[in-house]
Amino acid sequence: MRPYQAQHRAYCGVDLHARTMFLCILDPQGKTLLHEDIPANPDAFLQSVAPHRDGLVVACECTFCWYWLADTCREHGIPFVLGHALEMRAIHGTKTKSDRIDSEKIAHLLRAGLLPQAYAYPAEMRATRDLLRRRSYLVRRRSEALTHVQLINWQYQHDTPTGKLRYASNRAGLLDRVDDECVRRTLQVDLELAAHLDGQIAELEAFLAAQAKGHDLPNYYRLRSIPGVGKVLALTLLYEIGDIRRFDAPGRFLSYARLVRPAKESAGKVVGRSNAKLGNAHLKWAFREAAALMTRHEPGVKAWAAKKAKATGKGKAQAILAARLGRAVYAMLRRGVPFDAEAFMRS
Repeated sequence: MRPYQAQHRAYCGVDLHARTMFLCILDPQGKTLLHEDIPANPDAFLQSVAPHRDGLVVACECTFCWYWLADTCREHGIPFVLGHALEMRAIHGTKTKSDRIDSEKIAHLLRAGLLPQAYAYPAEMRATRDLLRRRSYLVRRRSEALTHVQLINWQYQHDTPTGKLRYASNRAGLLDRVDDECVRRTLQVDLELAAHLDGQIAELEAFLAAQAKGHDLPNYYRLRSIPGVGKVLALTLLYEIGDIRRFDAPGRFLSYARLVRPAKESAGKVVGRSNAKLGNAHLKWAFREAAALMTRHEPGVKAWAAKKAKATGKGKAQAILAARLGRAVYAMLRRGVPFDAEAFMRS
C-alpha cells in the first residue's frame, strides 16, 4: 500500500457522511487553518475551502459517498486523495472518536505522507462498473432461489432435475411433480423469481456489452481473445482493472487482483501470509474463473494444470495458473496485443 507523499501548501482532511462532512485544513507546519462541520454538498465545500484553494489537497476515507467529492475536486482542479478504508487504522485507534477528531487525523496523515491510497475510479466508467457489480448481485440471488428449489426436491424425495437449473428449459415440469399445494407454491415462488431475474440479467448483459464497446472496444475484444473468457468475464476484467497504466509493474497488478499472498516475516521466519482482504475481490474471482475455463479450452493448459495438480494439489495449481494469466493480461493491456497461447505456454 503506497502512501500519498506529495507536498502541498495546505492539507484538507474530510470525515465524510451522507448529509454532513467535517473539514480540517492544516498548513505544512501542522497549524489548523479551518476546522468545521458543514453540509455535504459541493457548494458548501467549495465555499469553505475557497480561502485556502491555492496549493490545497483534499483527502477522505473510501466510504460509499465519496463520488461527488472526487468529481467536484476534479472539476475545480483540486488534487484529491482517496484513503484506503481498511488501512486507515490510525483514525480508529484512540479512546475518543468523533467526526472532528477523525478529520484532523486524516489531515495529519496526509501532511505527514502516511495516508494509504485507494484508487479513485474515474467518473466516465464508474457507473457502468457499479451496474456490473449489481448484475453479480442478481446472479447470486438467482442462485439462491434455484438452490432452494433443489433443496425442496431432496427434502420431499422428488425426482431430481437432470440438467442445470440455471437454464430455463431444465425447469419445465417441476411443478407438475408436486402434489402438495403448499410445496407447489413454495417452488412456484422460487421459479418465478428465477425467471424474472433471468430477464433482468440478460437485459443487463446486453446493455453492459454495448457500454463496453463505447468505452474501450479494443481492450474488450483483447480480453475476449483469451480462451474460455466470454462476455461477462471480459466485462469484469475490463471495468475492474480500469486504466492498466496505474500499475507500474506486474507484481503490483497481481497484488491488487489478490493473485499473490506476500509472506510476513519476523526474525528471519515466516509468520503468516497477507493480502487476504486487500485488493479487488471481483478481479480475483474473474481470474480464477478464467483459469478454470482455460483448462477446458486449451489442451496444453489442461495438461500443464493436471501435472501441476499432482505436485501441489488442484487448488494450488489453479491459483498458480490464475496468477500466470494475470501476468499475461497485464502484458496484453500494456502492449495492446491479443492473447497469444503459445507465448503463454512458453512463459
